[in-house]
Amino acid sequence: MCGIFAILGSKEDTETLRKKALGLSKRIRHRGPDWNGIYVDHKRVLCHERLGIVDPVSGAQPLYNQTGTIALTVNGEIYNHKALRQSLFKDYQFKTASDCEVIIPLWEQFGAEACGRLDGMFSFVLTDSVKDTYLVARDPLGITSLYIGWHKDGSVWVASELKSLMDDCERYEAFPPGHYYTPETGFKRYYEPSWWTPAYVPQGAADLTVLRESLEKAVVKRLMTDVPYGVLISGGLDSSLVGAIASRHAAMRVEEEEKEKAWWPQIHSFSIGLPNSPDLKAAREAATFLGTIHHEFNFTVQEGIDALADVIWHLETYDVTSIRASTPMYFLARKIKAMGVKMVLSGEGADEVFGGYLYFHNAPSPAEFHQEALRRVKNLHYFDLLRANKSTMAWGLEVRVPFLDKEFLDVAMNIRPEDKVYAEGKMEKHVLRKAFDTPEKPYLPDSILWRQKEQFSDGVGYGWIDGLKDYAEKQVTDEELASAAAKFPYNTPDTKEAYLFRKIFESLFHGESAQKTVEKWIPTWGKSKDPSGRVQLVHEKHTDAPLQHDKDY
Repeated sequence: MCGIFAILGSKEDTETLRKKALGLSKRIRHRGPDWNGIYVDHKRVLCHERLGIVDPVSGAQPLYNQTGTIALTVNGEIYNHKALRQSLFKDYQFKTASDCEVIIPLWEQFGAEACGRLDGMFSFVLTDSVKDTYLVARDPLGITSLYIGWHKDGSVWVASELKSLMDDCERYEAFPPGHYYTPETGFKRYYEPSWWTPAYVPQGAADLTVLRESLEKAVVKRLMTDVPYGVLISGGLDSSLVGAIASRHAAMRVEEEEKEKAWWPQIHSFSIGLPNSPDLKAAREAATFLGTIHHEFNFTVQEGIDALADVIWHLETYDVTSIRASTPMYFLARKIKAMGVKMVLSGEGADEVFGGYLYFHNAPSPAEFHQEALRRVKNLHYFDLLRANKSTMAWGLEVRVPFLDKEFLDVAMNIRPEDKVYAEGKMEKHVLRKAFDTPEKPYLPDSILWRQKEQFSDGVGYGWIDGLKDYAEKQVTDEELASAAAKFPYNTPDTKEAYLFRKIFESLFHGESAQKTVEKWIPTWGKSKDPSGRVQLVHEKHTDAPLQHDKDY
């Protein structure tokens, strides 16, 4: 991933436009510390802060067509770029080996509808001086972050993070996932598979082989990289499965000039927690089974508290569960980047797709279970994807999420909810666990494959959430909390912890537009409105396996 910034339709002179854009693009340089580039014409400017993952030698951006009339800046990865080059553009003269350059000939041939032909995670801005127009787009689920704003002079501003827009735009908002935007069409949805419609309830029985093979394909696809990479392993089901599949594939990767396995083709795994936390122990067990080169890190509650303002600055949210979970991930990303790693695989999305959060135990019916899972998938860009993207990109580390692969989603989201619900003693994500329960060649030990759900902010150590609550109790008075609705009428905080996070957010991001880019993660059928999994009171013995704790990155 990278950082992108654009001003489209400005009335400023070229030199003023250039200086303004460079200054605002610099605010997101943490996303792309490797290089930066700029394109300017008489009314548009594109800036790019580069994190080189694919083609680090020649893939600098903005990218151009042969005549220089089309300019493109992209944040993300296009996994099917080679297939598109071979099937549609054998005669096109590409300038680089960048996976993103394929967007240019797609635009020339298909216009804005090119977005639907892309398989990957992306946010991009393309400007075409011949057609005198531009195209802005975001990937189907919002894996990459993107915001759009409107300046008082009528120009449209676009940025990977809202901190580049907040001082100049009269209003701004999160760019909706699965949409593109042109001056002619405004926002238009391009991604709407059959399962996206709320009225649609899947009827197909789970095919465990197809489910397993589609996830394997999604993981292997995301090993497209020219730089050192690794996997995040918390010891929970989802991240461990991703690690298991990556490990199997990596065993076949050997440097051409080496007789033995080179250092980086071997899988490196990473985990973090408070000392002796449940996640660290389980991650260690998973890594040992998989044979990864494992790196384990600790943080303290005080370190987390000290970092809160920095975490909220990078995250651009005041959501309680996002901040709780992002703080250790923010620390972990810094450690990983310090080792020279630039890309990691992670397990985000599985809990939404399979209804893995513990409050799903309380779903009134299979149909309502499915509707809630669908709602969670559609809102991932407000929560887990925002956390994964921004807490890692704070240090120039890219996260890839196989569970949100388009082809895998078409399989997993079309499984009838009766196969996903917690009926007859089945534990959460039962169908996913069964798909990878292959005793003849196990992907994971049973103690990990059948480990019960534990949300990340819990799994890193219960002392972390307790410590945050204790700190907030000292920082926020009873009187402040009682008058919270007067101070924060939108998304009013209802706990001292939430009030503290909101107060820090408001000190960094001012105005109504900033407030409204945030949603709050709240369990729908929970025993408690606290987002912590452990308060949902469903840690019970299941028939599938002994009770254990679980959380996946």
